[in-house]
Amino acid sequence: MHIGFIGLGHMGAGMAANLVKAGHDVTVYNRTRAKAEALVAQGAKAAASVSDTCRGDVVITMLANDYAVENVVLGDEGIIASLRAGAIHISSSTISVAVSEALASAHAKAGQRFVAAPVFGRPDLATAGQLFVVAAGEHDAVEAAAPLLDAIGQKTFIVSETPKAANLVKLSGNFLIAAVIESLGEAMALVGKGGIDKRQYLDILTSTLFGAPVYETYGRLIADGIFEPAGFAAALGQKDIRLTLAAAEDLRVPLPLANILRDRFLTLPAHGGDKLDWSAIGQLAAKDASET
Repeated sequence: MHIGFIGLGHMGAGMAANLVKAGHDVTVYNRTRAKAEALVAQGAKAAASVSDTCRGDVVITMLANDYAVENVVLGDEGIIASLRAGAIHISSSTISVAVSEALASAHAKAGQRFVAAPVFGRPDLATAGQLFVVAAGEHDAVEAAAPLLDAIGQKTFIVSETPKAANLVKLSGNFLIAAVIESLGEAMALVGKGGIDKRQYLDILTSTLFGAPVYETYGRLIADGIFEPAGFAAALGQKDIRLTLAAAEDLRVPLPLANILRDRFLTLPAHGGDKLDWSAIGQLAAKDASET
């Protein structure tokens, strides 16, 4: 397939590389053009603009936030203005439910198809093509996008024909990950101050009650205190909790724990943690306890 790919950050670069490896004709674009060089060396083409990535069958976006997505999609020479009728926009960005709904409407008016396909997994899984994809959109569009989603992920979960449903699932999942990070941080602060080795404690947890990748991955980062380089920046975690709360308010669902997490993500930059991985909120409990 002829694919445009916009957004070559930690996640997008790996995803685009796997599309090239799968044999697709991939044209890539990033505001910082140097980020396209490695992909060009692997066989991709570099685009000079957003509109240049919209000449084929599909364009995929993997961008940081609502503002970036709206600018790329709805701008004067953006995706809506450049994509042919019947072509597909796949949005893998973690964006708000409201923006996803607005994009679906705008594409429908333009005669284009829209699939929301956010992903679960950190950059190492993106590089390995082992992400988990949550997809939603009209059946024919999701079916047409399936080979591309298979190239970037190990499994695709199709949740609805309404794109915003995938974004709600993604936000709720990131809320749960943040809750795990916070609870691990608090538990490790408790045992650490009691003189118990945190790595041994993590081994006990993951060998008995909590043998899940999320506990293993984030528990190790917290136990080792390794929050740089950021695989997923704290600012993005703060954004995701804010968007989760916005969705909850719209649906009239109280989320008391999400409000606590929002405050944790506000505390972290106040302590100079702007550039750390989002798992760094897991060290705040130890600081509160004067353990570190």
